[in-house]
Amino acid sequence: MAVESSDAALLIVWHSRTGASRAMATAAAEGAQAAGECRLVEAAEAGPEHLLSASGYLFCCPENLGTVTGEMKAFLDQCYYPLLGRIEGRAYGTMIAAGSDGTGATRQIDRIAAGWRLRRVTEPMIVCTQAQTPEEILSEKTLSSQVLQDCHNLGQALAAGLALGVF
Repeated sequence: MAVESSDAALLIVWHSRTGASRAMATAAAEGAQAAGECRLVEAAEAGPEHLLSASGYLFCCPENLGTVTGEMKAFLDQCYYPLLGRIEGRAYGTMIAAGSDGTGATRQIDRIAAGWRLRRVTEPMIVCTQAQTPEEILSEKTLSSQVLQDCHNLGQALAAGLALGVF
């Protein structure tokens, strides 16, 4: 099946409920801009045309009850069938904000990416906030400067790899 042409841009699709994923995606986009092209799009606004116009992806969201949030799942659902056979071989990575685990959301995205035949080019980034009580879970999150630097570095590495044709 033919892969439609794409530019060298990294597409970061994100959803956030309490700020952690938004901060992670923003830091990654800032890093990516330093190394190449990047588009930062909220999951509610993203569609198949965004994925077709990029050569690599970074999916960023919180884990909610062991899976991706509903908004991220809705984005993935709306894009899945229209993109089958059209984005194969493109690079992707994930950034998950989690209270304690994050592996369920990572697995869910990996299964969808496997159906699209994407290539994971980086280890999953899981940021555990340790929020466990209802109050902690629902509160606005603030991430450390080190976590934000790690997100920045991940975005920069992905964009540079795409720009250089490594991925």
